[in-house]
Amino acid sequence: MIKLLVLNGPNLNLLGLREPKLYGTRSYDELCAMIRAHAERRGIAVEIVQTNHEGVMVDRIQEARGVFDGIVLNPAAYTHTSVALRDCLLAVGIPTVEVHLTDPASREPFRAVSYVRDACLATICGHGFDGYPEAMDLLLHTLTKC
Repeated sequence: MIKLLVLNGPNLNLLGLREPKLYGTRSYDELCAMIRAHAERRGIAVEIVQTNHEGVMVDRIQEARGVFDGIVLNPAAYTHTSVALRDCLLAVGIPTVEVHLTDPASREPFRAVSYVRDACLATICGHGFDGYPEAMDLLLHTLTKC
């Protein structure tokens, strides 16, 4: 069975409350339920983690080596600031898809830069909650065709 880590960064726990015009009114719990349901339909084992701390994200990526087959990563604000996340992804070599609920490039200019993008197989932006199952399916396809 394919095992995926879904790793979410800062403030995603506030979905439903946080800037609803950008992120909508659905909660983080609803996102997690949707991810779990999609994983079950696809026969994927999934662990979902949310943290507001960059070091915890780095630790979880390092700990994923040899445990998970792929990572769905929403680094949130760390997308634009964290060389540590990029370096960690490159070091562990786990296939990763970067996901963003919104399209960061269409927002403030500083959000157009992603430090993790070149360490990922693909980036899915602006598809809201639907970006997560898309990322899971992309990883499933990539991992099973090898």
